[in-house]
Amino acid sequence: MEKNKKIVVGNMKMNLTSKEISTYLKFVNKKITSRRVVICPTSIYVPYFVNQNYFVGLQNIYSEEKGAYTGEISPKQAYSMGISFVIVGHSERRTLFKESDTLIHNKVKAALENHLNVILCIGETEEERSLLKTDVVIKRQIKSALKGLDSAMISKVILAYEPIWSIGTGVIPKKKDIEKTIDYIKGLVFQEFLVEDIPVLYGGSVNEKNIEKLNTIPNVSGFLVGGASTDPEKFLKIIEVAVGR
Repeated sequence: MEKNKKIVVGNMKMNLTSKEISTYLKFVNKKITSRRVVICPTSIYVPYFVNQNYFVGLQNIYSEEKGAYTGEISPKQAYSMGISFVIVGHSERRTLFKESDTLIHNKVKAALENHLNVILCIGETEEERSLLKTDVVIKRQIKSALKGLDSAMISKVILAYEPIWSIGTGVIPKKKDIEKTIDYIKGLVFQEFLVEDIPVLYGGSVNEKNIEKLNTIPNVSGFLVGGASTDPEKFLKIIEVAVGR
């Protein structure tokens, strides 16, 4: 994937049936040609997208290469399927499934060691925001996730700033606040790991109505799209604005 170009990642979460996926693929066929679009379907639908030569990511990964871990997918298995990316540390994994900073670090490290690009999600809750702890939370999440990794490994990491209070609510931060936080993130990664200009996506209620406004934020490297990615017409609009087709 080209550096210094915007990226759009579609996180479909646990949505769509097999029939709906087939309809979705027919709708987007030959309309998504940019190599800067990553689609992350529910894991059982991955082959549908891999076989159509899209860049495909998993929504989750486990930290072990193989073993008795019922229901999990290893980075080695993912890479063998032609998967290029994996989302790690999404707020839903942190909160609903109680994933710790340590587990997230282990997942990041295992994914990178198995040739996967990592989309690492970071972001604060509404309470943390109200207590002015956004920077503190982000610093902890980044430092713990990337601890001990060298710059070559970190160069395969894309950060996704997703304020938790914005996900699925339709409420997004002000443009100046997103820009300020992304500046802080980039500066922190350089200060702690000597990696310059790490890509930082924005996620949280990104849709076809606000994408033009969000796309004007100068330091944003692209977008992590949730619900809108499950609607092919809306997703194509977002792609068109952010990266072209």
